Amino acid sequence: MGFRQRRLRALLALGLAAQVAACGSVPRAPYTAEQAAFASVPGIPGARVFADASVQTIAELAANPQRRSAGFTYLALSGGGGDGAYGAGVLNGWTASGKRPEFTLVSGVSTGALIAPFAFLGSAYDPYLTEFYTSGVAGELVASPNLANVLFGSGLFGDGRLRNLIDRYVTPDLIRAVAEEHAKGRRLLVVTTNLDSQRAVIWNMGAIAASGVPNARELFRDVLAASASIPAVFPPQFIDVSAGDARFQEMHVDGSVVTPVFTLPQTLLLRDGRIRTGGKAEIYVVINGRLEPDFEVTKDNTLSIVERSFTTASRARSRATLTATYALARNNGIGFNLTYIDENGPKVPAAKGFDTAYMRALYEEGLEKGRTGTFWQHTVPAAPVVKATTSALAN
Repeated sequence: MGFRQRRLRALLALGLAAQVAACGSVPRAPYTAEQAAFASVPGIPGARVFADASVQTIAELAANPQRRSAGFTYLALSGGGGDGAYGAGVLNGWTASGKRPEFTLVSGVSTGALIAPFAFLGSAYDPYLTEFYTSGVAGELVASPNLANVLFGSGLFGDGRLRNLIDRYVTPDLIRAVAEEHAKGRRLLVVTTNLDSQRAVIWNMGAIAASGVPNARELFRDVLAASASIPAVFPPQFIDVSAGDARFQEMHVDGSVVTPVFTLPQTLLLRDGRIRTGGKAEIYVVINGRLEPDFEVTKDNTLSIVERSFTTASRARSRATLTATYALARNNGIGFNLTYIDENGPKVPAAKGFDTAYMRALYEEGLEKGRTGTFWQHTVPAAPVVKATTSALAN
């Protein structure tokens, strides 16, 4: 059974076992909507904001005053599970081409969040991306599923393996390096979904790294794990926050629950309807997955229907986000650059998920594109036109 099929079985099991899970889960400390609205991370001002916050609030989070006169170069990395191998290959190939820039701003969602710190820190960290997506360590995430975990809120793979794997890479040296780049005015952003508030949250990972609080490394790790924690597959992450004298925990899961990719929201850089870049600006979007619709006769069973629906919804949301981003970029003179797994990509079924051979094939696909410079498109692809053949029309 493939990873995606196991995920769908887990989701269906949730509905069947709701009463059992309610009896067996650990009660959470209650808190109010008002407290949720004003909650903050103790000791780290500016650690995060809601993605739908005001223009001023988000602008302050992503502010880079030392670079206002130099424009910006923005890299946005999407979710996609094991398909993140494509983005890892693109970045390493881009390095080999000698044309990869230093990014002013990097954002990541889900598997894109796991790539983001390494992309942010530059080509010296490329070997970590290669290891993560091609050595087989990512396959450890989906070994030995346990459906019993789903019943009690821990996820199909609920023994902390995602957080433990991330912990291997979020070393004290990595935290120091992120903090140093943050001090230069560069920004690293990661998106999670706050399930309690049903809102996306943008985390300023550089602010966390530079905070000096004793738990900075653990929080950095937990935010990355939360962004990649697919509901019912991996356990949610509970993050300690405060509002006045109240102390409580928020539940955070995969950022792609709200948005498959976090590109260029108007509230990030807009002032009075215009983006003020201070110089040349480019946005690069790496979609770790496929965008173009593909025809397939869907099997008439629950798993196939749910799987096909999820895939359809994710691609539609990605295309909507990209279309809005392209329009905004064009209207403000910003370069728009997009890459994704196209129809010539590896033909391994998506259900393979974190299969090592599949990820290696995707990595090589991205690597070759990056080396040759053939990976960027400058518009959002239109839906394919279905052309009827003469014989088909005759019938």
